[in-house]
Amino acid sequence: MRPHSKAKTIWLINQFATTPEVGMGGRHYYLAREMAKQGYRVYLIAGGYHHQMRHPPHLKKACNFEESHGFTMVWVRLKKYKKSQSPGRIFNWFFFAWRVSRLARHITGKPDAIVYSSPELPGVLGALSLSRALKVPLAFEVRDIWPLTLQALGGYKDTNPLIRLLQWIEDTAYQKSDLVISNLKRSADHMTTRGMDPGKFLWLPNGISLDEVSSPEPLSPELEAAIPEEPFVIGYTGAMGLANAMDTFLEAALQLKAEADIAFVMVGRGTEVEHYRQFVHEHGLSNVRILDAVAKTQVQSVLARFDATYIGWHDTPLYRFGIGANKLPEYLYAGKPVIHSYSGTSDPVAKHQAGISVPARDSLALSQAVIQLKNMSKKQRLEMGGNARKAAIEYYDYAKLADKLAGKLMG
Repeated sequence: MRPHSKAKTIWLINQFATTPEVGMGGRHYYLAREMAKQGYRVYLIAGGYHHQMRHPPHLKKACNFEESHGFTMVWVRLKKYKKSQSPGRIFNWFFFAWRVSRLARHITGKPDAIVYSSPELPGVLGALSLSRALKVPLAFEVRDIWPLTLQALGGYKDTNPLIRLLQWIEDTAYQKSDLVISNLKRSADHMTTRGMDPGKFLWLPNGISLDEVSSPEPLSPELEAAIPEEPFVIGYTGAMGLANAMDTFLEAALQLKAEADIAFVMVGRGTEVEHYRQFVHEHGLSNVRILDAVAKTQVQSVLARFDATYIGWHDTPLYRFGIGANKLPEYLYAGKPVIHSYSGTSDPVAKHQAGISVPARDSLALSQAVIQLKNMSKKQRLEMGGNARKAAIEYYDYAKLADKLAGKLMG
C-alpha cells in the first residue's frame, strides 16, 4: 500500500452511510475500505443521525472524525427526528447539503475527487458548490432515481413544489457533474432524457466483501434446529417489507402445501412480518418457517442450509432501468440456484444462468419453478450454483468495484 502522504485523496459523501459499529455498513463502507487498502486516502462523510442507525454516534462538533478500517469516517452532526416520515428527515436533507458545502473548513487538505451519493438529492447541491470551490471533479451517484421513484410509488404530480425542486436538482446534477455513477444498469436511459452526456455514465453494481462472505459466522444451535431439513428447502433472508414481495413467496407455499418434501423458509424482520405470520396461521402452512433476522456476518451460514434461494420484486415500470439489490450478490456467492421473480431489464440471474427467472408477482410460475428445481438432478443444481458463485466473484467483488471506481475518478 502506498503511504497516505503520497496517495490520491477521495471524499465519498453519502448522508446515510454507516460503519458496522453503528449500522449495517454497506456499499460506501466497503468501497471506502477497499480503496483505502489500494493505497488511497479516503474520507467517508455521512450524517451523524438517521432513523436506520442502530447505535448513532455521540457527536459534539459540526464534523467529527474517526479512524475506521483504514479510512477516515467524518460524522456530520444533524438534527434528530423520530419517524422516517417526519418533517425533520426532510429538513436534514437540506441541512446536510449546507454542511457538505462547508466541508473544506473542517477537513485538512484538498481531495483529488469527490463522490456524492443519492437518493437524497439536496446534498448534491452542497457537493457541487464544494467541488467548484476546490476545483476538483465531482461524481454523482444514483442508487434510486428521484424524483421519479417518489412519483411512481407516492403518486406525486409534476406540479408538486417539492417534486419540481427535486427535478431541477436532478437535472442540474446530471449536467454539471463530471461523472455519473449508478448501480442500476440501464439508468442511463433515463438520465440522458434529463440532459446527461451518455459518455459520463459508469455502471457500478452493489457487491460483496469476499473476506466476509468466505468466512461466515456459524448459526446458533437454536437457529440451526429451526431450519428444516426436508429434501428441498427454498429460502429467503433479508428485509420483510412491502417492497420485498414476500406475499408472492407465501402464495406459492400455499399452492404447494400438499408437497410434504418442500419447505419454505423466511429469515429476517420488517414491517410485514406479523402480517405474514398471520397468513401462515390462517392457512395452516406447516411448510413455512418464519425466523428472526441474523447478523450480516451469518447470512452465508443461513444460505448454506437452503437448496435454492428466492428474491422477488413488484411489477413496476421503475425496473426498466434495472435493479440494485444488496442481497443478490450474497445469494450468487452462496452457490445455490436463485429463483428470481422479476419482470424488469438486466436480470443477472438469467444472464449468468444462475437459476430460474419467473414473472414478478406470479405465484403460480414461482411454484412451478420450485417444482422444476426440486426435480432437477443434483448435478444440474450444482451447475447453476457454480455459475452463480463464479458471477459473484467475477463481477460483484467490492475490491474490483473499488478499483474500477478509483480508476474512473483518477483517469
